[in-house]
Amino acid sequence: MDFELSDDERSLADGMRRLCEGRFPMERVRAGEGRRALDTEGWSALAEAGVFSLRLADEEGGADLGTAAAAVVFEELGRALVPGPLAATHAAAGLVKGAATGDRPVGLLRRTPPVPGDPRPVLVGDLGSLGALLVVADDGVELVEPDAVGGAPVEGGLDPLTPLWRLEAVPRGTPVGDGPVAEALWRDFLVVEAAFLVGMAAVTSEMAVGYAKVRRQFDRPIGSFQAVKHMCADMLVRAETARAAVHAAAVTVDQPDVGDAVRAAHGAALLAAQAAEANARACIQVHGGMGFTWEVPAHLYLKRAIVLWRALGPATRLADVVAERF
Repeated sequence: MDFELSDDERSLADGMRRLCEGRFPMERVRAGEGRRALDTEGWSALAEAGVFSLRLADEEGGADLGTAAAAVVFEELGRALVPGPLAATHAAAGLVKGAATGDRPVGLLRRTPPVPGDPRPVLVGDLGSLGALLVVADDGVELVEPDAVGGAPVEGGLDPLTPLWRLEAVPRGTPVGDGPVAEALWRDFLVVEAAFLVGMAAVTSEMAVGYAKVRRQFDRPIGSFQAVKHMCADMLVRAETARAAVHAAAVTVDQPDVGDAVRAAHGAALLAAQAAEANARACIQVHGGMGFTWEVPAHLYLKRAIVLWRALGPATRLADVVAERF
């Protein structure tokens, strides 16, 4: 299968990268550390660029470009570590009024059966800025007004760019879709969130290689040492493997006759989350003592990867869906 981007997809990626470089340079992204509200100016720029309406049909105000194009866009957003509920708002654009235009940021939460003895709390990101919260279950989707959630802000959350709220329980809301709608919504969310994670995995790999070329020890670049070479090579393999899985899932969503799109989406999410976290850890390791400082942004990629992976669900659940659908 050929996963080379078409000329149009390359142009789309280049345009999104330029937008991110102009609107979301790392200095501006880091300026939002600890902030509990979305950057409205940046969010509006993304909406104007069509990030949230990309897959909607022309008559619905979208570009009708498909999931494969959305994966290209979200990879660039992941490279820039753009904050906010991007994947959820994009996936919900055809379900929640105002999501496609960015007027109503959307959060997404999956309702799962309680696990006895599992003390992990229910967490929602960016709750203070959401216009809607969608709760996904096997039998349907419910829309919950954020004001009715009653969550408590988490002080000192792991990712300084993703404010979290703790919920005592997952609330009930207004039904807006049945089981097939819920399955499609979660599938699309997994694919674009996985693309975002692939972008993170790719850029931390590039950061590590760039540093290994210029940092010298024993009068040699550290990139010439076999241990560092192997570490960087492993990072590249993880990122490219996850990218292939994500693009395969995106194409399968667009052309469901070629395979099981739900299985592909869960597999892509698992590989992408693993790659993003492992590559961020390796990037910190390659940077050595510098990697453990606040100034090097590698820690932000690691923290975001952990937070996003938690929102996707446990690795075992993602893997189980893949196994069950063979």
